[in-house]
Amino acid sequence: MPTITSRKNLSIVVHVLGWIMLCIVLLLLSPLSWRMGEIELPLAFWWKQVFLVVVLVAVFYSNAQLIVPNILLKGKNYLYIMWVLIGAVLFYFAVVYFEQLIQYPRAMHQVFNPNKPFVPHKRWLPGDVFQLLLYTVSIGLSTSLALVQKWQKDEVNRQELEKQRINTELSYLKAQINPHFFFNTLNNIYSLTNLDIKKAQEALLKLSRMMRYVLYENQKETTLLSKEVDFIRDYIELMKMRFTEKVKLSIHIDEPKNNQSIAPMLILPFLENCFKHGISSQKESEIHIKLEVMGDTVFFETKNTIFPINPDSPEAKESGIGLVNTQRRLSLLYPEKHKLKFGKDESKNQYYVNLTLNLS
Repeated sequence: MPTITSRKNLSIVVHVLGWIMLCIVLLLLSPLSWRMGEIELPLAFWWKQVFLVVVLVAVFYSNAQLIVPNILLKGKNYLYIMWVLIGAVLFYFAVVYFEQLIQYPRAMHQVFNPNKPFVPHKRWLPGDVFQLLLYTVSIGLSTSLALVQKWQKDEVNRQELEKQRINTELSYLKAQINPHFFFNTLNNIYSLTNLDIKKAQEALLKLSRMMRYVLYENQKETTLLSKEVDFIRDYIELMKMRFTEKVKLSIHIDEPKNNQSIAPMLILPFLENCFKHGISSQKESEIHIKLEVMGDTVFFETKNTIFPINPDSPEAKESGIGLVNTQRRLSLLYPEKHKLKFGKDESKNQYYVNLTLNLS
């Protein structure tokens, strides 16, 4: 936080110094060169210089804060060029209108040619070119500033994503695919070897695939949606080995048809939350899991019965952390491309999660 605050303060100082320099150029340097000849500049001249400063400030921040982020950075290059040209025309005519409003040409004529009558004539081209150059410089500097700020923001997000990926990897290896799940599954497989060798072999194969996915796919930034779906299926199948007849499980998972990519192990926290908090050894419980794929959009939802948790248990201390971390991952990986809702439905005594994810 202190670093961010110091950078923000430094940015404000740089902006203020930049505009002070512009004011010195427009309000002091050029007028001083005329004052050396003992020319008393009219009030209209100063009004025009102040007007130029105000308009250039407006152009600078409008371009940096609105036009560049919403047009240029969205890839609409030709539209951006058109806006810049329209802005140049509006800037030119705004200056012309303001000069006429304050009678700038007449006032300047009386200073430089006091013995001649004032006759309106064509505009002074070099003066117009200088003003348009000021507009161009303002556009160029503000565009550069906006691009640098975007690059800095992307770099900060990239670093944060890298930290998040490492933290996520460690937390999943340590907690999400935790030793309890691993050893319980091995014990269930061991029990199956005395009852059904084929089922035991299938369960062992599923566990092997899951651990391979955790160790290798989770190292990557993205993985195939089909692999993520296979991981989900294996996880559910292994969790079903622990169920009794009191657990009613409703599952609908689509098979991805295209080669969409998704962040690995993005959906697991929602599933783990279901099985951790939605199963009771004494009461009947229901778990509903649905995953639909429509084009590049994934619709995922879970519902589970709510059972009270022992406040002294590790689950109570970790409750909600996985969902918060996943929500953060979604905001970093898929900004403006996801909708996530989760909470309690008190009327049905259920906890629900609804996720809509655009993978395009």
